[in-house]
Amino acid sequence: MVADRSEATLASARPDARPAATDGESGPRRRPKNRKAQIVRVAARAFAERGYHPVGVDEIAAEVGISGPALYRHFRNKYALLVAAAEMGAQQLLDAAKAADNPALEPEPRLTALIRGIAEYTIDVRREGGLYRWERRYLEREDRARIRVIYTDLHDTVAAAIAALYPGADAADVQLRSAALLSAIGSITAHRTALSTTRLLHLIDEIGWDILRCELPPAPGPVTGDPILRGLPVISKREQLLTEAIRIFGRQGYHEASIEEIGAAAGINASSVYRYFASKADLLAAAFHRTGERVAIANSEALAEATGRADAAVRIADRFARMTFAMPEILPVYFSEFSNLPASEQHRLRSVQRQNVLEWANLLEGDQVEARFRVHAAIAQVVDVGRRVRFDGRPENLARVSALMRAVLLGVPAPSDPVAQPE
Repeated sequence: MVADRSEATLASARPDARPAATDGESGPRRRPKNRKAQIVRVAARAFAERGYHPVGVDEIAAEVGISGPALYRHFRNKYALLVAAAEMGAQQLLDAAKAADNPALEPEPRLTALIRGIAEYTIDVRREGGLYRWERRYLEREDRARIRVIYTDLHDTVAAAIAALYPGADAADVQLRSAALLSAIGSITAHRTALSTTRLLHLIDEIGWDILRCELPPAPGPVTGDPILRGLPVISKREQLLTEAIRIFGRQGYHEASIEEIGAAAGINASSVYRYFASKADLLAAAFHRTGERVAIANSEALAEATGRADAAVRIADRFARMTFAMPEILPVYFSEFSNLPASEQHRLRSVQRQNVLEWANLLEGDQVEARFRVHAAIAQVVDVGRRVRFDGRPENLARVSALMRAVLLGVPAPSDPVAQPE
């Protein structure tokens, strides 16, 4: 249910540069002062659109207009580029939020300015803005921890403004709204639906306030006793392989996963895996098709049970949240591994993905392009708010995620006094 990130090409990411000004070539050497930042920006865009592994250092160098050896004068290897790109993106997003935040303002204008500042920056870096979200599993633990501190500061900045709007609100609710708000803004980096900047800023502001005004169901209490396990394992080896492949791809990435590891997780050796799937790429394609089928079935069931269009949209949201919480790796794989499929499979799956989004968006009132943005923002709630609650699938958590998705999809009427909104 995500737009294909492989449609964009590296060529369109190339910054303007004159041949005489490039590094590592004959002629005058007018190396710009921001060369390192140019390299990082192009690398971030390439990694975000195509994934970390498929992109080569020489490709990045060519797009910047320098030689491979010249690039290595700035970064010792491709991994260093990934770290720099992820860290720069996080820091610049935090800087944009800090610059827009003014605690001296009243809560509503403060949050409006904050939403706009974050949204403007995200629109500017839309093509590379999802890098950390989907490729962070390739970062080493200490690098990931350092960058996470920046994002924590970002969340705290947004949470402080929300707490000012709702004084006395439960801290967990404030943090959840902060995650949901940032998730909705960041969702524009996961698809390529076109909308003018003016309209998009207005829509993001609307969605942001829908999130801030919606009523959240109570949070669950602390976990006590042993968790209740539901469901029985399937006995089909093919289904077991698909399930384990999705989990392993989601945990460590397609390129780091091996057929041997997937087979072992399903209780068979590597050679036996090939009785069910011709290759690792075939296994990935089957996982994508299975996900698309499950979403299509959920859509059909929701439509059959619904009493109206809005009711159908909410029923799809509820099913989508339950499906994702049952297997949290499914959406990260769906978002981040598309470029590893063969071109023929990409074309087939792109049609399925778009149809699922359009089916959902068609249930919403108003402009259909804006409806698609709302659907993607609702999907993002499952990913990011789900991570915030560690995909704890207790009914209370699912109800909170569903409430946020409902607000994003259908909107929330503005109260006369938002500060009085119950928490």
